Amino acid sequence: MSRIGEYFITPPPFDLGLVFKDSAPALPLIFVLSPGADPLNALEKYAETKKKQCMKISLGQGQGPKAEKMIEEGIKKGNWVVLQNCHLAVSWLGKLERICEELPANKPHRDFRLWLTSYPSTVFPVAVL
Repeated sequence: MSRIGEYFITPPPFDLGLVFKDSAPALPLIFVLSPGADPLNALEKYAETKKKQCMKISLGQGQGPKAEKMIEEGIKKGNWVVLQNCHLAVSWLGKLERICEELPANKPHRDFRLWLTSYPSTVFPVAVL
């Protein structure tokens, strides 16, 4: 029996720079979390290299309106907005879906990026994915 080797079974290292190159202001970037994983530190360090500030909020009870204001400001000023733990904001995910669908029409600043983190969830809006 032959072996295919480590090259074919080891995932490549995660490169935030490559992800960013493929991103666009009207398309959210989603980190699907696994236990113990938190991309926030890497994202903040990468933002520093781009001279961008990450406006961040951990979603949960009552945080939706604050997140909406952050997104509105980010769209206008070109900020990066990080919405952490989207899976905890089940009742607000419909609003997030509408916000994401309206991004192209809102013509966000060319530097704007919307970063989302969520554990796998059956209620996460498919349109956002």
